Amino acid sequence: MEKHVVVIFPHPDDEAFGASGSVAQFRKEGVPVTYLCGTLGQMGRNMGSPTFANRESLPEIRKKELKRACETLDMELKMLGYRDKTIEFEDKQEVADHIRGYLEEIKPSLVITHYPGYAVHPDHNALGAAAIQAVEDMNPVERPKVWAQAFSNGHEEDLGSPDVINDVRDTFDKKLQTILSHDSQVAGMFGWYKQLDELDEEVKNELIENQAMERFYLWDFEKNSSK
Repeated sequence: MEKHVVVIFPHPDDEAFGASGSVAQFRKEGVPVTYLCGTLGQMGRNMGSPTFANRESLPEIRKKELKRACETLDMELKMLGYRDKTIEFEDKQEVADHIRGYLEEIKPSLVITHYPGYAVHPDHNALGAAAIQAVEDMNPVERPKVWAQAFSNGHEEDLGSPDVINDVRDTFDKKLQTILSHDSQVAGMFGWYKQLDELDEEVKNELIENQAMERFYLWDFEKNSSK
């Protein structure tokens, strides 16, 4: 059993789609989980469907959605305060030092973040790199292990098969509830989450099977050391 899990992603909803089933499993086991969320996703293009947000109101709406999602998962939330779509331009070491301050206080046994270079969005890659740097900079005795999430096209050709594949069907209802907490973002390509009960049973089961496997790579600090 883990001692404490820290999730580090840049945007509200990253936790929902990426790791909420695993978080729900940890919470069922009584393991504390803390989410260090990088930004408010204030530059996101989704404004609800039908539209109920604008550029000025979106940050506060997404913050409320994020809080609701964390309440659903019974997960503590801490905001890092960066601006959406700008993390790649921040000084990596400064961001790493910022994150390390939280980690040294919380003393987690596991950190979940994005795999740098294989997580599609520049914010994903940049915050993932800073999070891993933060862990690497810690005292090796206190250093938690890292699960890094990769989902860019062809990532398995470079990285091989994931080291950790969590079957979260037992907590899928909680994962779905967490995703739906981000109402402004669950539209377009993710619209099926809202109509899940209306889908053909075979199609529904196929979608659930695909989303109920959360995959992570165990970060190898010796192999990937930046020092």
